[in-house]
Amino acid sequence: MSEKVTQLMEEIKNMTVLELAELVSALEEEFGVSAAAPVAVAAAPAAGAAPAAAAEQTEFDVVLTDGGASKIKVIKVVKEECGLGLKEAKDLVDNAPKALKEKVSMQEAEALKAKIEEVGGVVEIK
Repeated sequence: MSEKVTQLMEEIKNMTVLELAELVSALEEEFGVSAAAPVAVAAAPAAGAAPAAAAEQTEFDVVLTDGGASKIKVIKVVKEECGLGLKEAKDLVDNAPKALKEKVSMQEAEALKAKIEEVGGVVEIK
């Protein structure tokens, strides 16, 4: 890669999620393009096939997208709720977005989200 490209990649690696979203929007506007992936047209299911999309999701992933301004408080909650050591919790928060818990019930996911958002973190349930 050229020196310019390498420098640009390093700058992008150091950006926050919000800065990256702003960059994508600016690039879309400037060049008249869309960052959305193309959508393929799916074939209609057979008449006897049960639609898989109709099944309600029962397992969710809790993803920390940003540690927020008070990362120390977020690290404490992550440490307690995820059963991690201090170093592991700090690494997880510092390297957001990262999954905190995977395949948990909606009730457990909402409870964890509420605790982290209460101390200033940003959480997504997928």
